[in-house]
Amino acid sequence: MRGYPVNLRKDGKFILVTFPDIPEAITQGVDRAEALAMAKEALEVAMDFYFEDHRPVPPPSQPKRGQAVVELPVSVAAKVLLLNEMLRQKVRPIELARRIGVTKQEVNRLTDLKHATKIDRIDAALRALGKRLVLDAA
Repeated sequence: MRGYPVNLRKDGKFILVTFPDIPEAITQGVDRAEALAMAKEALEVAMDFYFEDHRPVPPPSQPKRGQAVVELPVSVAAKVLLLNEMLRQKVRPIELARRIGVTKQEVNRLTDLKHATKIDRIDAALRALGKRLVLDAA
């Protein structure tokens, strides 16, 4: 769930960057390197829209051969998994807080992309939803 394919297209003096799976993320750069750096930032900003609107974040599609991929930071990807599972199960923050024995404010911080959260807390929340957070060093 970390790597989202990007479309890079020459647009005048710039390279336009769009994400097939995250239409809210659009940016540009003067060259490929800058465009991809800006794409990472645009992807993270777009995640805020999903979190603020309480909408599930679409999973990344399979990239086409040679297509660039932009990865979410692990902390953001873990929070995306948590948000999506809460929405899928229709579990509100107050209910998740009850399940893991914390306050609603603590659960709100778990689903706040700007708040630094220990990965163990996200794992505990996912376990309370019947899921496990799996990290793979492939």
